[in-house]
Amino acid sequence: MDHFDDVTIWRKPSEEFNGYLFKAQGAIDDSVNSVIDHIRPGPCRLDWDSLMTSMDILEHFEENCCVIRYTTAGQLWNIISPREFVDFSYTVGYEEGLLSCGLSVDWSEKRPEFIRGYNHPCGWFCVRHKDNPHQSLLTGYIQTDLRGMIPQSAVDTAMASTLVNFYGDLQKALQKA
Repeated sequence: MDHFDDVTIWRKPSEEFNGYLFKAQGAIDDSVNSVIDHIRPGPCRLDWDSLMTSMDILEHFEENCCVIRYTTAGQLWNIISPREFVDFSYTVGYEEGLLSCGLSVDWSEKRPEFIRGYNHPCGWFCVRHKDNPHQSLLTGYIQTDLRGMIPQSAVDTAMASTLVNFYGDLQKALQKA
């Protein structure tokens, strides 16, 4: 377990693949709806998420349901090269909060300049903070298989720093909004 400012990161072996389930949790100074509006797939996400380099909605099924393709920047001085993911994404209200979840899907079109990563069931759950009505508690469960020949220690370092940066980037974007 790592703790950075107001964000805590845990990990445990995944039951889905030969890697880890990461859990991130932290308080965000904004409403649940604003937080999820910034996380859900769409152009807003590219404006603030420093890891994402592109995002395209490939299929739109209904208002909160789509297939997205996105690319990520290289990490750890490019020890982890840029990756491409194709995910099914669904956002729904759940128990006085909002849940945005995703899962990678097979997509035949591949771009040779990227390694295709795979997200096992993942999700972000956001509820009003019980101790501070002006904050939201954002909890993420991430199971990303970056694929390729990467040492597990590099993946662990990259995931922890990426998740902490995600909260910082999100908080800055919400303060500007």
